[in-house]
Amino acid sequence: MVDVGAKRETARRAVARGRVLLSASTVVALRAGEVPKGDAVAVARIAGIMGAKRTPELVPLCHPIRLSGVRVEVVVTDSGVDIEAEVSTTDRTGVEMEALTAVAVAGLSVVDMVKALDPAATITDVAVVSKAGGTSPDWSRGPLPATSALPAPSATSAQPATSAAAGTVTEERTS
Repeated sequence: MVDVGAKRETARRAVARGRVLLSASTVVALRAGEVPKGDAVAVARIAGIMGAKRTPELVPLCHPIRLSGVRVEVVVTDSGVDIEAEVSTTDRTGVEMEALTAVAVAGLSVVDMVKALDPAATITDVAVVSKAGGTSPDWSRGPLPATSALPAPSATSAQPATSAAAGTVTEERTS
């Protein structure tokens, strides 16, 4: 494990995104609230928050850090589910791994919830899209492919979230 003891505590934030690709019939079931196991969107959001909090237990050599905020957004799209996690801390090391873990665990949760309907459900495109704070320069991946239903990270999202229990669930609906 890298020694971060000499580093000073600074505000840090990371945003990660990913997708779960699903069949059209599974998307219809998600939108209609007809997934046999229950509300996949709500379960994915909570699973993502829990995943961020458990990252040091899952990823070898990852420092346990004090999270000051975790936000997980889950959006049902025509091709599946888009997931975004924003994680913040004031600590000696960054939160990229926590953001990635939140997205991955939320995606795994979606797959678990819909596997009876769609055994081909696929988690894809899990990546850090931006990070800020610490001693390294702020970084952003740039524009994401147009297939994402989530907006690009904005300057206003650079502020740390205020509650570890904070979360947003958004579900796209068609009329």
